[in-house]
Order: sequence, then structure tokens, then C-alpha cells
Amino acid sequence: MSSSTHPASAAHRPPLAHVLDNPAWTALTGPHAGLAERLGRAARYPADVCPFAALADPADPRAWADLAALVGPDAPTMVPGLTEPPAGWQVVDIIVGVQLVDTALRAEPAPEAVRLGPADVPEMLDLVARTRPGPFRPRTVELGGYLGLRHEGRLVAMAGERLRPPGWGEISAVCTDPDHRGRGLATRLIRAVAAGIRARGATPFLHTAAANADAVRLYESIGFTVRRQVDFRLVRTPAVADER
Repeated sequence: MSSSTHPASAAHRPPLAHVLDNPAWTALTGPHAGLAERLGRAARYPADVCPFAALADPADPRAWADLAALVGPDAPTMVPGLTEPPAGWQVVDIIVGVQLVDTALRAEPAPEAVRLGPADVPEMLDLVARTRPGPFRPRTVELGGYLGLRHEGRLVAMAGERLRPPGWGEISAVCTDPDHRGRGLATRLIRAVAAGIRARGATPFLHTAAANADAVRLYESIGFTVRRQVDFRLVRTPAVADER
């Protein structure tokens, strides 16, 4: 990545102001409100839909207290954000990611792609297990817009839409069977999913691991620009629930 597209350092990041600064929260309190489990300043997706929880303000201790009450004591949950949790919470793992937005992507349908639904979930989970594109659960397909490519009837590539902050659509679960890589299948599906997002007047964006330089270069080469760093923290709630 060029210096002009590097995310800002933690000390110089702006306050949360844009819907993409906290996309899980703006999705859960916006287009995905019907799926949300919410308590006060905290919300989450059902565990079989998406592993993400979200806070109205990750810097607000009251939001963390609401999340602890929502999730329950001594329980793991994943919180995208940049703020360390309060005392009593355990950080189990951190995935350092980057958020990229569409600035010059050529979006176009892929006529050969098939729309994937609940009946395809076993195949989708199998492909995810072999390619590890990131979290994908049995009901993730309900979040919308999953497309796949088949070879001799077998699902070999897929991509779809996960978070839906107002005015945006997150392209996710981009993966290709190892035996079918190098043919541009992922790029075709990204363009096709993006076409669906654009058709409703929204803008595509996505996340990937910061350490996956090949993926970042691919996304930049087809028209995405790195916007910011996003750390995905797997945390465990305090063993004793906060009395609040």
C-alpha cells in the first residue's frame, strides 16, 4: 500500500463519526435491526448468523456494561473496534484488519453465477472450511446477496454481502477452491455482488486481514482504496456480571 492509503495511527484516528467507523452498530441499528439482539448501548447478531457484537460507542464503559449483560458472564464475543475493553474483560485474540471502500470498481453482473440460499449452506460451509475466508455461520446467508460459481455441479467459489450500514454494503466470504484459483473467479463474483449493492444505491466496501498483503493488493488493483485499520477483538466478558 502507498503511504497515502495507510490507515491513521491509533493516536491520530478521528472520533467515530462516519457510518463505516462502526459498521456493525450502524447495520444492527439500521437495515439489520430486525435481526439484532439489543440491550441499551450494545447489540449483536444471533450467534448462528454472524459472530459480531457492537457498541454505540466503543469508548463508553456503559456500552461495555450493556454488552456484558447482553452476552452473559464469562462468554466470548467478537467486537470490531479500536478501543481496549474495560478492566475485567479478557482479550482472547485480535485480528488486525483493514477496511477498503469502492472508489473505482467496475461492477457488473456475472451471468454464470448462481444465487445461493439456505439449501446451499452445507456446500458453503464446506467451501469456507477449506478456504478460511473469515467468519461464516449456518445463517450468514440470510444477510443477503450470496453468489456462487459451480464447476461440474460443485461449488468452487462464492462471495456475498454481510454488514449493511445505511448506504453501504460489505462484500464478504470471498473464497475460491484451491484447485480453481488463478482464473479470476473471485474477482468476477466481487464485481457481481458489487453490482447488486450499487443497484440499490449503496456503495461496496469490505474488510480483510492487514497481514494478507496479496488480498489487499488484489482489492486495490480492482478499484478499492484502504480507508482505515479495523481491529477485530475476540473478547470474553467478566466472570461476574456487572450490576450496572
